[in-house]
Amino acid sequence: MSTITLYGPIGRAVEKVSPYVECDPIGIYVAALSMWSAAIGQRVKVSSRSNSRPALVWSALVGGTGKGKGTALRAAQHIVRPAIGRFLEVNTTSGITSGASLVNYLAEQAEATEETEAGRDVRALVVEEEWSEVLRRVRRDPSFTAKLRSAWDGAAIRNTTKEGAQAVEDPAVVLHTHITPSDWTKYVGDTEAAGGSYNRIMPFTLRSVPMLDDESSTLPEVNGWDLADAYAWAAARNRVISLGEDARQLWKTIRRYARIISETLPESQAVYVERTAEQTIRVAACLAASEQSETITHARLSAAFSLVRHSVRCAVGITGGAEATKPTRRIPTLAEKVRARIEMHGGRARSSELLPFVGATAEEVKALPGVKVTLDRSGLGRPATVYTLSDDQPGHAPLGRPRTQRDEPAATVVRIDTYRPATPANPTPAHAPSLRPQPTTAVNPFLSLL
Repeated sequence: MSTITLYGPIGRAVEKVSPYVECDPIGIYVAALSMWSAAIGQRVKVSSRSNSRPALVWSALVGGTGKGKGTALRAAQHIVRPAIGRFLEVNTTSGITSGASLVNYLAEQAEATEETEAGRDVRALVVEEEWSEVLRRVRRDPSFTAKLRSAWDGAAIRNTTKEGAQAVEDPAVVLHTHITPSDWTKYVGDTEAAGGSYNRIMPFTLRSVPMLDDESSTLPEVNGWDLADAYAWAAARNRVISLGEDARQLWKTIRRYARIISETLPESQAVYVERTAEQTIRVAACLAASEQSETITHARLSAAFSLVRHSVRCAVGITGGAEATKPTRRIPTLAEKVRARIEMHGGRARSSELLPFVGATAEEVKALPGVKVTLDRSGLGRPATVYTLSDDQPGHAPLGRPRTQRDEPAATVVRIDTYRPATPANPTPAHAPSLRPQPTTAVNPFLSLL
């Protein structure tokens, strides 16, 4: 479970394309799965515990500039486009910044396709490559997040306009976004995530990959016949995908995993773990549909769990950076402030120079150990109160001041001339060998440096 399984026709296509692009293969795989789920979302449902809902996979690629978020999206389009026809051109949109605009887009699309041969189409792939700009604007619309939750659940979303009421009963909306880690922590707040608005989106942090030569920039052709046949199978009629018998024990383990992990994390991180089981079964349903099957086998569920579990680790990593508290600044004590103020005035400070700046009364300062209070009667008028430091406390420096070099005994100064021999009456000739001068005292402290 520690490695991510690239499963089925989509996984094989990603493995073929990824050596030719400078981006994390997981980003390509995730973007392709989101596109695939949007294409089949109106027809394919997933069922567990007698509850049927659309198999929609919402995702977010999280990475800094140059991490390959856009590259992953283009590679995913290269993989999926041959299989799903004109879906990407017709049903892809962006710039949805309010709940009303989302409902209006789906309602107009449903009305435009009502009389077509394929029938009413309420599918939408919302791709936001600059999601931070959208999040900055949607804060003005409190209904936006509520409609997002309804769309992910497949519930009806409604809107009232001047022309009348708009309603979409069974929307099939998929949201795929790109965002930087700093913008995630800034705009995807704990409140919205805890309310279920943004913890429906699986984040994936993109890893760095080796650079490629410009000559190998052309993507290879992908054999999309298997995925194209699966798309025709999914579009033929409504499908309900459910767990197979061999996957039920693993399904129980996944649900237990989500509950245990969420209970061991802070609330701001646990919200991204609560939907682990639901996200896993949705991804597994998409993998089953890619192989024209209505059964989630153990292999498909295991592959889906490896991906969702990686998303959980990414979410915890992103929100963990937001949870890290800044180091708090140490507030100095009153004694430290008094000492600093007195020393700033040369070791002798008047009341007007001390009390207003330390935020204490004269009585509080007088009560401090190590402070000496005297009256200065040298001037005219009332005597001035003078505060000085008393350093006569045995055993430690006063007022808790840390011991510094000033507290150490002064170093003994030794003149270098003391160890230099006197000039002899008869100087040594220039051609005579030089002799090492000998100190005039028995102990020479400079010998230890030789």
